[in-house]
Amino acid sequence: MDLYLPVLPALTAELGAATSTAQLTITACLLGLALGQLVAGPLSDRYGRSVPLRVGVVAYVVTSLLCAASPTVEALVAARLVQGVAGGVGIVIAQAAGRDLYSGGALIRYYARLTVLGGLAAVVGPVLGGQLARFTDWRGLFVFLAALGGLVLLAVALVHRETLPPHLRTTGGSAQTGRDVRALLADRVFTGAVLVQGFVHAALFAYLSGATYVLQGVYGLTPQQYALAFGLNSAGFMLCGHLAGRATERWSATGTLTVGLVLCGAGALGLLAAGLVALPLAAVVVSLLVMVGGVAATTPPTTTLALADHPRTAGTASSLLGTARFAFGAVSAPLVGIAGAAAVLPLGLVTVVSTVLAAVAAARIHRPVPGRAEPQLVA
Repeated sequence: MDLYLPVLPALTAELGAATSTAQLTITACLLGLALGQLVAGPLSDRYGRSVPLRVGVVAYVVTSLLCAASPTVEALVAARLVQGVAGGVGIVIAQAAGRDLYSGGALIRYYARLTVLGGLAAVVGPVLGGQLARFTDWRGLFVFLAALGGLVLLAVALVHRETLPPHLRTTGGSAQTGRDVRALLADRVFTGAVLVQGFVHAALFAYLSGATYVLQGVYGLTPQQYALAFGLNSAGFMLCGHLAGRATERWSATGTLTVGLVLCGAGALGLLAAGLVALPLAAVVVSLLVMVGGVAATTPPTTTLALADHPRTAGTASSLLGTARFAFGAVSAPLVGIAGAAAVLPLGLVTVVSTVLAAVAAARIHRPVPGRAEPQLVA
């Protein structure tokens, strides 16, 4: 998703698009990721994890090539939407397959590893994209993504095994899916965890969408320098995700969640201050680092809280969790470009509001549910 972020300003100029229009390429991908998970999760509960996964990866390769061939920004937005749908399949199945295989502390460690790997991909993506920008344009980066998709497909074919045996799959078609969704949404802890992840990821994707313009347009970083700054923040994301997994297992899911929200709020307030008063580059980079670290810290506890009590509908539960994450991000991403490329204030406002709403949603989790304790944290 973020390999091409270092060349997003160049893409904007080449296609003659407005900043907010070019950012729709991010929004479209996020919407696609949300839609793909919403469809693939229930299907994987019904038909198993393997078939939807293979179809999704093949579709990702094809749509990445369509992105590379897009003649206009409108065509690129449409191709990114479908690319996101295909990519969402892998995300939801990775989470659901973990719930198929693990429980207790092992499940928490698995979700912490997913968070760390996501941070690693975020480090590698922009850094690699910044280096590739020395030799190719944004179209070449999408061709590179198609090649990576081919490697993923090879790995899936050689390594992946089915994790949901036939006797554990759901039956009843769309009617049963509707009943499963209603049951999940009636669970206050589940909906609280979904809303928290949605709102903190709204702040994260506002950062992904706006930071490239702020750091390059306002502070004058080159694509390579931006990639290094992005890599620093993503390394913080990885570290905080790892520590949050350990804290959730050994301490408390809700306590770890609270710490993560505090970090999100502190970083968002720093960005808001940078929008109101001219602050040096270091202050902005540190604020971004603290904020994305907070997002990472909330991910293992909220994922565990959302899925721990729903093993039979892990695919559907994971799809709702992922849909909120990327749908909320799709709404927030274009908002940071409303005032143009050279404005920090919208980024600060969006991240602060998102964090406040996440804290409100977390109150649903912290209120005790009669007869229910936190998920068991030992394997």
